Amino acid sequence: MASLAARIGATTPEGRDRGVDALRALAIVGVVLGHWLVTAWDRGAAGAVHLSSPLAHLPEFTPMSWVLQTLAVFFLVGGYAAARGLRSAARVPGSRPRKAHGPVPPEPEIRRPENHEMETRGPDSPSHAAGPVAARGPRRGTASGAYPSGIWVRARMGRLLGPVVPLALVWAGIAVGMALRGSSAGTIRVMVLPAIGPLWFLAVFAVLTAATPLLLRAHPVVIAAVAFAVVLGVDLARFRFGAPAWTGWANLTAGWLVPYALGIAWASGLLASRRVAAALLIGGVAGAALLVGAFGYPASMVGVTGDAASNLSPPSLAVVCFGLAQVGVALLVRAPLARLMRRPRLWAVVALANLSAMTLFLWHQSAVSAIAVAALRFGDVPGLLATPDEPVWLLHRLAWIPVFAAVLALACLPGSTRGRFNDRVSSSA
Repeated sequence: MASLAARIGATTPEGRDRGVDALRALAIVGVVLGHWLVTAWDRGAAGAVHLSSPLAHLPEFTPMSWVLQTLAVFFLVGGYAAARGLRSAARVPGSRPRKAHGPVPPEPEIRRPENHEMETRGPDSPSHAAGPVAARGPRRGTASGAYPSGIWVRARMGRLLGPVVPLALVWAGIAVGMALRGSSAGTIRVMVLPAIGPLWFLAVFAVLTAATPLLLRAHPVVIAAVAFAVVLGVDLARFRFGAPAWTGWANLTAGWLVPYALGIAWASGLLASRRVAAALLIGGVAGAALLVGAFGYPASMVGVTGDAASNLSPPSLAVVCFGLAQVGVALLVRAPLARLMRRPRLWAVVALANLSAMTLFLWHQSAVSAIAVAALRFGDVPGLLATPDEPVWLLHRLAWIPVFAAVLALACLPGSTRGRFNDRVSSSA
């Protein structure tokens, strides 16, 4: 481990913002652990298997969702990295904000990586940008050597959507195998759904990534405010004026556009003030608390099986306010995290997690579901295929976490061994 940490540290560019990488790693860990702790199955009459959740039976564990639901941080860092990546590749006029907006992060130098350098943007890392391509210099047919945004978008889409095919093929094969072994359609469905659930995130993330060239043309804070207003309007229509439930899905993009646009603002130097970060934290907490306490929004920041309303599917105004608070926290802790990441072993762990960020996200539920499918023949399995209605269930589930992690590590191994560490997109801000 010491030699690996030394090698990663030696090949990490000096200007890299390790605090941003630490935030992304923490967001991934929060999402993974959160899903692993709330995804559950139980058996009904005649052995039928149903999806369940410990939060449906043990509401005292609801605060767990306030810590482990970290999607807003993931979108924040995604917007930051996309903006930095596209601007450094395109060198578009006006990419730097006016001086009145605050200090501007220095744009990283674009140069071809040396052979000995390792690149933190693995093939499935959400921060992977067009660095090596941009190093080839101006392209013919572009003004002032500007890098065409369409090329950047296509490259990003290839990296984001590439892992989908293996995931789909694996679970199509598992579903066919279960059917051949006599599993009911209902059992197949409840086993497959959690595994492919992360695809909704990928779809939203891909839409926002593809829209980044357009988002860079407008003021990011205005974009975030408009998206927030859309969520507010949709929730008013649903909960006050009785609009159909399907109208809530307009929030799926608008809700996550808020932290994504704030990430773009962060990359532009607009969120440099600690007062802004504190205002986001305080305002977000106050808004979420008011909505939960006075307007009947669910207290859980994740969906709870069986509940009539969810803060996450689709995103509600409460989860968007909660996300604003998370953005505030992220902005406040980035600098301390960057200092902490100077410790070689800690940085090595974070760097390796960033290499496989998208693989970790897409496959973490597959690890749980695959083990549950294998355990179906054994009847009730504590912490896995048993009703999560007692606190001891959580202890049993914690005992399964190392098994889930081992299976997930096997899925991530190919991507992490292909990656190299040389990400200039998240250079010091």
